[in-house]
Amino acid sequence: MALNIKTQEQILQDMLNNISDDYEKSAGFLTYDLTKTNAIEMSVIYSVIENLLNKIDVDNLKDEELTKYVLQRKGIKRKEATFAKVDLEISGTGTINEGDLFSTVNNIQFKSLETKQIIDNDTVLAQCLESGSIGMVGANSITQFPVTIQGFTSVNNPNSSYDGFEAESDSSLRERYYTELQKPATSGNKYHYRNWTNAVAGVGDARVFPLWNGAGTVKVLIIDSNKQPATQTLIDEVQKNIDPKGEYDSETDTWSKWGQGYGKAPIGAYTTVTSATGLNIDVDVDVDLANGYTIEEVKINIKNSIAEYLKEIAFDEQITYVSYAKVGALILSADGVLDYTNLTVNNGTDNITIGEEEVAIVGNVVVI
Repeated sequence: MALNIKTQEQILQDMLNNISDDYEKSAGFLTYDLTKTNAIEMSVIYSVIENLLNKIDVDNLKDEELTKYVLQRKGIKRKEATFAKVDLEISGTGTINEGDLFSTVNNIQFKSLETKQIIDNDTVLAQCLESGSIGMVGANSITQFPVTIQGFTSVNNPNSSYDGFEAESDSSLRERYYTELQKPATSGNKYHYRNWTNAVAGVGDARVFPLWNGAGTVKVLIIDSNKQPATQTLIDEVQKNIDPKGEYDSETDTWSKWGQGYGKAPIGAYTTVTSATGLNIDVDVDVDLANGYTIEEVKINIKNSIAEYLKEIAFDEQITYVSYAKVGALILSADGVLDYTNLTVNNGTDNITIGEEEVAIVGNVVVI
């Protein structure tokens, strides 16, 4: 039975109605004033009760309350933010020590994860000091020594940094909780593999293919938290979590731990973790610009809109194609666009099929 949450005014009126009319109950008289005081306090109690009732429903929870709720009931932990990593090319001769600092021109700092003697030039693995997407910087952007390192003249990152992910959102955590309720994981079934995989920080979703290479084999296909193909580092982390392979013996063509139950997978379940293949979605379109917008601004708006759409449908079991019509609608609704013509998606006007081992990602966007 639902609780009728009353306002202060309703409580006051109900209480006055329950008092005999032999007493004067108008405002300013003792009966009214004493009753109103009680009504004020009771309304506070009602508010507390209402708040507690709301917390019974997981949809009303957020932040730390949601974190505790799903952990206590299903043992599901919120995925923490991760630190972006990057390979740095350093020129000079001397020693790079673990913890030495490098930065972008806007002072996003990275620290060396290793100590290495360098002659002329070499590469060093570094990690951002701050967790999350702030450490995801483009190629050729880490060029500064915040503190001079004796013997070295330059630093650069020829490739973008990788695997810097934000902490898991409330919606993602809540979705994993509901998945656990609706698709119970047990005894190494498909849902178990998916849950094991999605619990790893940086993983956005997973698909599981039983018996993909014969009896006793399982393939786990992953994408990252940004719904992009996973890096090898993330693949290795998931592999280690589910079914670590150990050392490879070239003479016997075997791995020391693979399928032996050293991870979460049952003994005899040889699990292969790999990334989904990126399916580039290339878009060409002519647009009529609204006043005050440039082609470049509109291109960015269109690209961002398409990227969000592709994230939404990534690994969705019910959606197996990129909709040509949807792309057109996104272009038309983008800021700065009055109308468009000559739209092609991957050089055509048809929907683009997404393979079961693919994830659609934004490719080349040409706006004229």
